[in-house]
Amino acid sequence: MAGPSEPLLSHLGSDDPQVHGKSRPEELTFDKILQHSLSDFGFWQFFQTFLVGLALLFDAQQIFITVYTDAYPTWHCLNHTICDPSASNICKLPRSAWEWDGGSKGRYVISEFDLECSNSLLRGMPSSAFYMGTIVGGFVLALIPDDFLGRKNLLVLSTFAMSLTSISVIFSTNVWIYASLKFFNGIARSQTFSYALVLISERVSARWRPRATMIPFTLFVLGFMSLSGIAYLAQYSSWRLLYLYTSIPAIFYCIFLYLFALESPRWLHMQGNNYEAIDVLKKISSRNIPYLESVMSKLPLEIETFEQVPSNSIKDLFIRKWAFQRILAAMSILFGLGMSYYGVPLAVRDIGVNIYLSETLNALVELPTFVITPILLERFNRRSSVLWNALLGGASGVFCFVLSVFGKAEIAFAFELGTFFCSRIGFNLMVVYMVEMFPTCVRNSATMMFRQALIVGGACSPLIASIGRDVPSVSFAIFGMAMSLGLFVLILPETKGLSLCDSMEEQEMREQALNTSRC
Repeated sequence: MAGPSEPLLSHLGSDDPQVHGKSRPEELTFDKILQHSLSDFGFWQFFQTFLVGLALLFDAQQIFITVYTDAYPTWHCLNHTICDPSASNICKLPRSAWEWDGGSKGRYVISEFDLECSNSLLRGMPSSAFYMGTIVGGFVLALIPDDFLGRKNLLVLSTFAMSLTSISVIFSTNVWIYASLKFFNGIARSQTFSYALVLISERVSARWRPRATMIPFTLFVLGFMSLSGIAYLAQYSSWRLLYLYTSIPAIFYCIFLYLFALESPRWLHMQGNNYEAIDVLKKISSRNIPYLESVMSKLPLEIETFEQVPSNSIKDLFIRKWAFQRILAAMSILFGLGMSYYGVPLAVRDIGVNIYLSETLNALVELPTFVITPILLERFNRRSSVLWNALLGGASGVFCFVLSVFGKAEIAFAFELGTFFCSRIGFNLMVVYMVEMFPTCVRNSATMMFRQALIVGGACSPLIASIGRDVPSVSFAIFGMAMSLGLFVLILPETKGLSLCDSMEEQEMREQALNTSRC
């Protein structure tokens, strides 16, 4: 590192053959410039990370909003001679004998669309349509090339589309229109997470990546918590207002994001906009580096025009053996994590503990994971962290099943929390790991595919959880075995401490160099 009075990058690209005792000058690359420029995590880097991470706060609200809007409302009797709320079946009573609590039919989707006597499939159709839209949107949007709009613009458009489709939901006149609009809402927000994660990861150095990527996850949990507060304040209003209360602030956020968020310097470099990339580094770096333009002039000119930029797409992840192997292994791990993360809270009712207490504790155990994950990433390597977490989570799921069978509900619940805790830790670890395994040119596409595996695993979890109603708590054993898919990490490369590559060729050259050094 350069001294206090020495320019930070003065030793890079020097013509002195004796620099650092080497026989020839150290090769100057854009990655070296980025790593040195962002070696500290100052206020503006935090601000940019926080600004982008806020997209996940609004994303969380749209994911969990149906918990409140589609809940089954409470009711009371008007004619007590033929009606008893504790024993009567609402569907066998005349409509004049009972009334919804609060006296408002439009407070919930079920009461407004007269779904109280419909089957559970119809009542759950809007939520299912939302997740189906997320799956469809993930595959469709993954086909968009990484060089199409840029990281920032894709995030702005995704969040803005999510907000507009959420507002459109308030114009639903029946459950079929409502479910259709929720489907498009799912498509719109399907890649918000991926766009935000990649943009954040490409604007920090390798040293700060583990901590920076935990900021959006923390905001995601806070989004869920804020939704609870908004729903509580709006509990006597129409369900449509809850969509407005969460969507309108998101639109203002999109405007703020478009005006003040900065593009990924790595993406700009890949497009041949090196001086724009340097301008971004100067704005977010905590160091005073006005000389970067002169340093940039020594950078080898790899891309002269936009038309000459190498074009990479999702197909590159399948035609290269090493990339395809990583895709399959990582998607298998995330499928198991998705099944456990989304399924364990659904199955906790089978243990026989208070449902409100259990869900509150499940939410609370997520918060310490955002402190523990950076510690694991900084002190241990990626592979061992994922492996041991998978083994612990899998064992917790099996123990939860065994103890619940023997009637040890309280102890079984402790292992349930352990399984859920490990599934969250595992996801946090994989988020950083999967960003590091693929170069800039295909990182968006790879991250989208990983997210899809997580969602598909989550979509399977309600079916697994329902099995526990017939065979007590067996679903926890299944979730534990799903966690054991983390064993696939053994065929993935170690990436701790490595900077991000920009092209497929650069990634392959690094792998060859690392394999040669091991031999």
